[in-house]
Amino acid sequence: MNLITIVLRLFIAILCGIIIGLEREFRDKAAGLRTHILVCLGAAIFGILGLVLVSEYKNADILRLAQGLLIGIGFLGGGVIFKEGASVKGLTTAAGIWVMGAIGLAVGVGSYYIAFVGTIFTFLVMALFGKFEKLVKK
Repeated sequence: MNLITIVLRLFIAILCGIIIGLEREFRDKAAGLRTHILVCLGAAIFGILGLVLVSEYKNADILRLAQGLLIGIGFLGGGVIFKEGASVKGLTTAAGIWVMGAIGLAVGVGSYYIAFVGTIFTFLVMALFGKFEKLVKK
């Protein structure tokens, strides 16, 4: 893999993180712009690293690398979940962090369509479904 491909993939991961991170930032959530960018960027780095390892070591297991990455991101997301009285706060933010890991991994391995559609769908869920939830509750 050449340097231009690596830089392009990391740049795309940053853009995906910006799209979701800005939505969370505007809503003043615990995990905002920088967190989403870093999660997506880090996941893309792991994806690229996995491809490099597979190309150099035929017995390398990229799925194990991805599994460890997503478990680690799940742990990170767990840190934003809080119980306040009878309600639980931060579940959507935690889920968003976890999805950013998957999107970043998709970018890292070069699955741009999956990353793009995943980013758009995640943005729509984060931006629009909160209003839909309030309507349903009424």
